[in-house]
Amino acid sequence: MIGPAAWRAVDDGLAIAVRVTPRGGRDALAAGTPEHFAARLAAAPVDGAANAGLVALVAKTFGVPKRSVTILSGDTARLKRLHIAGDSTVLAEIASALYGPRA
Repeated sequence: MIGPAAWRAVDDGLAIAVRVTPRGGRDALAAGTPEHFAARLAAAPVDGAANAGLVALVAKTFGVPKRSVTILSGDTARLKRLHIAGDSTVLAEIASALYGPRA
């Protein structure tokens, strides 16, 4: 399965790129640009609260435990790369569903 650069299947799961908007109202993960997902988080970017909120949101969206989601890069940046451990085919299908049908 080939998707946008926002995600790619890896041997042990899925690697995704996410652009985070802290203090964005309610928590939501949706399609962003072809390069990244868009995440709105209620948490402020203070003492790791936004990162913890992002991990919880991604875990809930992809149906995996929080321990299966790791921030690979962008700890203090808006654009982050994450790894989601699990079945890469199933995770890629969820990612694809977030982007909706392709034209």
